[in-house]
Amino acid sequence: MIAGACLVLSLAASSFVLHRTDQLRPQATLDEVLLLSSPKVIERASLGYDGLMACIYWTRAVQYFGYRHHYYAASYNLLAPLLEITTHLDPHLLVAYEFGSSFLAPKPPHGAGQPERAIELMEYGIQNNAGNWRLYYDLGFVYYMELRDYKKAAETFERGSHIPNAHPFLKVMAAQMAQHAGEYETARMLWSATYQTTQDQQIRENAVDHLRALRVDEDVQHLQEAVTRFGERTGRLPASTAELVAAERLVGTPADPDGHPYKLTPEGRVEIRVPDDFPFATKGLPLEYRPQPKFHALP
Repeated sequence: MIAGACLVLSLAASSFVLHRTDQLRPQATLDEVLLLSSPKVIERASLGYDGLMACIYWTRAVQYFGYRHHYYAASYNLLAPLLEITTHLDPHLLVAYEFGSSFLAPKPPHGAGQPERAIELMEYGIQNNAGNWRLYYDLGFVYYMELRDYKKAAETFERGSHIPNAHPFLKVMAAQMAQHAGEYETARMLWSATYQTTQDQQIRENAVDHLRALRVDEDVQHLQEAVTRFGERTGRLPASTAELVAAERLVGTPADPDGHPYKLTPEGRVEIRVPDDFPFATKGLPLEYRPQPKFHALP
């Protein structure tokens, strides 16, 4: 009963102090209200009410972001410190990680443009909430959306996929990122694991389509490299696929997984003959090709 009364009084006192500060400094911006920036100092000053102070600082972080976002601010200098204080006071306040990373990572005016600070925040969250797969999911998207670091994104999604009860889409995202990064063997392994470890028919079909597309992408890349080597040796492009096959001493005519030989254009481009059969292929698509909807694409 006494503890509850103290909690109510502390909350009221904290709210009063913050409100009074704003009244005494009506011209001040929120940038100037952060008088203490050390999480450890604030933790000692909280007198044991770490959770309460974390909620107060989280509210401040949301207010700060909302105000600056509303006015299309070009900088969010106090956002990262506010989030760091919040999560130091309460390392298990998941909302501060999940929304905090989306505040920090995007470029201004939509966010602070600090993806590295967002990554630090999320790694701290994972360190203190190791069983929460959503934190890996959010961190993976920082690497993917803001840094275009597909390799790191793949590694992060893969780490998260091993958490008990993790959503199966984490394996799918890991495989997709590895494929984006051009790591064919890794992507093939991940797509194969996705196929073998899920009972969801849509995900299994999605995995098969990606494995077929991987084979195409890898074939086309190798053939395109062969065309380049031919040109460097002869000073011209190969006149036909047969000439390229002979020059490279390939066994048979290269064909896609359905058995259709790859096409070599007069400009030296290697193309798929029936691109609609490989909706996830990224290489070998004819210049005039307009892809059909990818029915098995994930949201």
